[in-house]
Amino acid sequence: MPVNPAGEQFTGDHDARGLRFAIVVSRFNRPITEKLLDAAQRTLADHGAQDVDIAWVPGAFEIPPVARRLARSGRYDAVICLGCVIKGETAHFEHVSREAASGIAAAASETGVPVIYQVLSVYDPAQAVARVTDEWNRGREGALAAIEMARLLKVLPA
Repeated sequence: MPVNPAGEQFTGDHDARGLRFAIVVSRFNRPITEKLLDAAQRTLADHGAQDVDIAWVPGAFEIPPVARRLARSGRYDAVICLGCVIKGETAHFEHVSREAASGIAAAASETGVPVIYQVLSVYDPAQAVARVTDEWNRGREGALAAIEMARLLKVLPA
């Protein structure tokens, strides 16, 4: 039995027309992050977005403050964060991945703007490559999530 059968249901869609997006992308592991970026940009364009700004940062650890600044600016309906952290021989991978994730989540929470997390945290380069194929690309998934969340926030009560 539905909890509130008379209540409303709110959903977003994938119509990006009239929405503004920013993408924060890491230069570290650039062959992977460029494929994430390309897929995100193509997906946004395919769904009608015309205003997409790109901010390049050195690595995944540097994504959160830039994402927060962009989200706070009031210029964007959503911010997409793209990066790739590949495990090495030390615990550095875990620290960078954790801090990137928590910083990106905090940016969304603090600003109320959808800040989409698509920072790959993988154990080896093959896993990264598998996540940027034509069939399955996390950049595309991030763009679709950004569009849907931006549209959802537009229909939710204030």
